[in-house]
Amino acid sequence: MPKSSPLDGLRFAFGTLTVLPVRVHRWDREAARAGMMNAPVAGLVVGLCAAGAGLLLLLLGAGPLLAAVASVAVPATLTRGLHLDGLADTADGLGSGKPAEDALRIMKQSDIGPFGVITLVLVVLAQVAVLAQLYGGSWARGALAAVLSAITARLALTLAARTGVPAARPEGLGAAVAGVVPVPGVLAVTAAFTIGSAAWGTALGPYGAVRAAAAVLLSLATAELLLRRCTNRFGGVTGDVFGALAETSATTALVVLSLGR
Repeated sequence: MPKSSPLDGLRFAFGTLTVLPVRVHRWDREAARAGMMNAPVAGLVVGLCAAGAGLLLLLLGAGPLLAAVASVAVPATLTRGLHLDGLADTADGLGSGKPAEDALRIMKQSDIGPFGVITLVLVVLAQVAVLAQLYGGSWARGALAAVLSAITARLALTLAARTGVPAARPEGLGAAVAGVVPVPGVLAVTAAFTIGSAAWGTALGPYGAVRAAAAVLLSLATAELLLRRCTNRFGGVTGDVFGALAETSATTALVVLSLGR
C-alpha cells in the first residue's frame, strides 16, 4: 500500500469527525494516525462555523442567549450529535456500577438512561450559559470561546488516541484509532495549538493569552482524568468514550474562558 499523504490524514479527520462531504480513501493505521493528529484542524473548522452562526445572529439583532444556542447547536449538527450521544452513553456505562462487559453492553444500547440524560442536560446547559455570558460581554470573547472549545474538544481525541491507550472492543472507531498517535506527536500537536490559542487570546487583553492557554491545558487535564477513569472501568476506549472526552474538554475550556474579566 502506498505511503499515506497529508491529505489522507485530513480526509480521515474530516470524514470521521464531521458530516462534511469528505470521502475517506484509507482506513489503515497510518491514515488513522495522521487523521487523529489532524483532529484539531477539523475542530478549527467546526469552531469557525459555530462562531459564525453566533455572530450572524448578533449582527441580525438577536440576543446573546440565542447566539449561544446557535454556537452549541452547530457543532452538534456537524458531528451528527455523536459526541453528545457518546457522552450520554459513557455516563450510563460509568454510572451503571456493573462489570466492564455489562457496562459496554449498556453503552451500545440505543436508549439513554438516567445518568446519560442528567449529564447531557447539564453539559449542554453549561455550554449555553457560558457562551451567553461571553457573547453578552463581547462578541469577540464569545467567538473565541466557540472556536477554542471546538479545537480543544478534538485535541482531547488526539490525546486519547496516543500509544499505550488500548481499545475496549475489537471493532468500531475506538479500535480503529486506539494507540495510533505516538506520544511525541501528541505533545507537538498540543504545543502548537496551545501557542496558537494564546496568540489569538492576546487580542482580548493582557490576560487573554494566559486565559486561552489555561483553557486548553486545563481542558486536556480534565479529559485525561476521564480517560483514565474510562480505561480503568471499561478496559480501554470506545467511540462513545471519544465523544465523552470531546464534550468534557469543550465544556471545561468554556468554563475556564468564562472566569475572570
